[in-house]
Amino acid sequence: MLKIGAVMFFTADSMHPAELGQVLEERGFESLWVPEHTHIPSSRRTPYPGGGPLIRPYYDIMDPFLALNAAATVTTRLRIGTGIALVTQRDPIVTAKMVSTIDQLSKGRFLFGVGNGWNQDEIENHGTAFATRHKLARERIEAMQAIWTQEEPEYHGEFVNFDKMKQWPKPVQTPHPPIIVGGAFPYAARRAIRYGNGWIPRADRLEKDGVGVLIDKFRSMAKEAGRDPASLPITIFRVPEEIDRLKYCEEIGVDRVTFSLPAEGRDKLLPIIDRWAEIKHRLGG
Repeated sequence: MLKIGAVMFFTADSMHPAELGQVLEERGFESLWVPEHTHIPSSRRTPYPGGGPLIRPYYDIMDPFLALNAAATVTTRLRIGTGIALVTQRDPIVTAKMVSTIDQLSKGRFLFGVGNGWNQDEIENHGTAFATRHKLARERIEAMQAIWTQEEPEYHGEFVNFDKMKQWPKPVQTPHPPIIVGGAFPYAARRAIRYGNGWIPRADRLEKDGVGVLIDKFRSMAKEAGRDPASLPITIFRVPEEIDRLKYCEEIGVDRVTFSLPAEGRDKLLPIIDRWAEIKHRLGG
């Protein structure tokens, strides 16, 4: 059965994450996802991928881990995910503890969506060289995997380097929460196959070449790399309210889709959520 979740930029003026989490769980949705931007520099060397000026919620968004934890405290079944966390801007030792802690507090409901970022100015404010961010991200993820799964982890790479250490708590999920790699085909798809437990493409980018075409290519790439495609479930972000497209996603074995919610209050969000609840019902969920 196709899983359906929601993704939202939480701000000081939007619906509270705890309230939204309850609403989503009551209506049987599977997950809630929160993007990440620590800040947005006033300079701009990289155009906004969506085209036009950058929308204000990018500047206003809350920290994803704190927002998700607020939702987790008032729910019992709803899965919570970063959609996505910018590992190129995060210390891996600190982030490893945050991930394992939120997985403990949510009793194993955390989904670790990760990405490498598009905003050069933002990334470089964190001391990361834009040109080598992909290798940095891989090393940080490998280091976190070691921390979560080993009693005395150590990691020695070009960008991440630490000797034997101890860190608890370990995550509830074993060997760790799924690392679901966000980004476009083919580069992010290759990263998902190399070190991930799933892939997050955006619906609008898949449409350009055909959803089924790119998903078939992704699965073929996984097999060529020695990965079982079943171990790399696909989550399509920001799908439109079109039941025929959703049925097609279900037919070709997409694991999960998420719909976008604007950074608004309850009165604006409930009609959208209720429309999606009806769509979910029509799909048999």
